[in-house]
Amino acid sequence: MRYLLGRVQRLLIVLLIVTFSTFLLVSVLPGDVAYQIGGMDASESEIADIREELGLTKPVVIRYLEWLARLAQGDWGRSLLTGESVWEMIIVRVPISLELMLLAQVMALAIAVPAGILGAWRANGWGDRIITSLGFACVSMPGFMTAILLIYFFSLHLGWLPATGYEPLSAGLWANLKPMILPALSLALVEWTVLMRTLRAEMITTLQENYIALARAKGMSTTRVLLAHALRPSSFSLVTILGLQVARLLGGTIILEQIYGIPGIGRLLIHAVYTRDLIVIQGCVTFFALTYVIVNFLVDLAYAWLDPRVREARAHG
Repeated sequence: MRYLLGRVQRLLIVLLIVTFSTFLLVSVLPGDVAYQIGGMDASESEIADIREELGLTKPVVIRYLEWLARLAQGDWGRSLLTGESVWEMIIVRVPISLELMLLAQVMALAIAVPAGILGAWRANGWGDRIITSLGFACVSMPGFMTAILLIYFFSLHLGWLPATGYEPLSAGLWANLKPMILPALSLALVEWTVLMRTLRAEMITTLQENYIALARAKGMSTTRVLLAHALRPSSFSLVTILGLQVARLLGGTIILEQIYGIPGIGRLLIHAVYTRDLIVIQGCVTFFALTYVIVNFLVDLAYAWLDPRVREARAHG
């Protein structure tokens, strides 16, 4: 219980730092939402009235404390441009971004786990070298460049998959998945290398343990040794990396949703930055930070579940 309270306390501090930093940064952005509302023909007095009405003339700290007080009561505020509830704007787009992140993570694991096992089993062999080279090539390429290459090859050249667009799940499973494959693959091709390298390194160490030699001496097949005895104890770091990748995937969706025309929360954030809709920007960033700290909290719990030594240390700590 003490451990959980300590973690929750740290998570709240992180959220306060992130939200206040965002408020400060957004406040110094060039441009003014009052001009977006008033239009190009608005006079200076009309712009001043709009700023006064929106509360933009108050000091940043006062505005932040007011926003924080409303957030503590469950009120995420309303868009300065449209008046829509920020929470409703976010929650409508969350399933789309989560689907993209989940697909990307599944694809990354589907590539990384077999590649990591093969690389550890035949460390420094020709197969390991090919996998490592492919991994370095993928991680060295920016995500947007990977996306452009995939669009050119699979959409423009082969015509197999759409280059942009989104279909809801109500339109059918394949209709929904088809436009999501290339964006998810763009994210996965950047992320799988880190997972593969982590798993490979852990498995090489595990395969040198005495109990692995004993399993082999008993005549167990290589497949059973690798999957039943070496994979689980080698996956602790992999689970930690999966949690840390959430932040990278969230950042990746912001760019890729724009490239592929996916109406997720990343695209909402980009639009809010263009229009200087401060409350929407603040809401999106807060949601990203909240998701990140919750996922890392769950990763900590999973780590303790996977490793009994961590569980015992925390119980006595």
